Amino acid sequence: MGKKIGFIGLGIMGKPMAKNLLKAGYSLVVFDINADAVNEVVAAGAEKGDSIKDVAQKSEIIITMLPNSPHVKQVVLGENGVLEGANPGAILVDMSSIAPLVSKEVSDAVKKKDIVMIDAPVSGGEPKAIDGTLSIMVGGPADAFEQVKDILEVMGGSVVRVGEIGSGNTTKLANQIIVALNIAAMSEAMVLATKAGVDPESVYQAIRGGLAGSTVLDAKVPLVLDRNFKPGFRIELHIKDLMNAIDTGHEVGVPLPLTTQIMEIMQALKVDGKAKDDHGGVVQFYEKLAQIEVKRSSK
Repeated sequence: MGKKIGFIGLGIMGKPMAKNLLKAGYSLVVFDINADAVNEVVAAGAEKGDSIKDVAQKSEIIITMLPNSPHVKQVVLGENGVLEGANPGAILVDMSSIAPLVSKEVSDAVKKKDIVMIDAPVSGGEPKAIDGTLSIMVGGPADAFEQVKDILEVMGGSVVRVGEIGSGNTTKLANQIIVALNIAAMSEAMVLATKAGVDPESVYQAIRGGLAGSTVLDAKVPLVLDRNFKPGFRIELHIKDLMNAIDTGHEVGVPLPLTTQIMEIMQALKVDGKAKDDHGGVVQFYEKLAQIEVKRSSK
């Protein structure tokens, strides 16, 4: 428990993750531009950092949990950032979901000061952040991973090193493609069943045990039937991940025809004012086209 941890980024995900580290007995120094979030985590036992640089100076392990690639570059490489404050030998654990090539770029920059970076994006959304059961996909040197594995296991139910720097984020992008396309397939099928006059709940029960069954189906169909699009994971965040997936695909030479399709469906929903809906709300795109709603029958 000896290592002092810096935690930068106390948003929907970062705040509960930081609290879980405090509960496990780790000493934390924290920073976020949102003062309320900082005060809440300080009340739970953390020390308040004066700046990003200050947090980095006081920490042996620095965790960042930020919205996207530009934020990570700014926080780590910008003025009064992590790189200015961090001591040689520190380990930077970026848990944001960003473009894999940016992970590599930031890693190369911090290496010059003898700081090791690993990318460790997460899957599971706010509920799993709160109960400490996130899936954490890690890229980076094996020895650095071993040094932070116990810390990651406090926040995650599954912690897997998949390869070198950037590979954690590549794994996350693969995850996000599969989730998005599962939701699209489910939506297309359920709208078809409903408009053809078959009760969607019965269709779900009939197919969930077969080859079409999936974690996505079990997580999202009941919410759709209840018309509950309150976010676990917002459409606008899934758009960000798919944008990174498409950019990465183009960089490495992989066409992503289906990813591009679901991205455009999500863009249409965003224009329709649904960017903050849960990604299960993709069904609304199909419903609008077919002029039908997938919901529990009133029988």
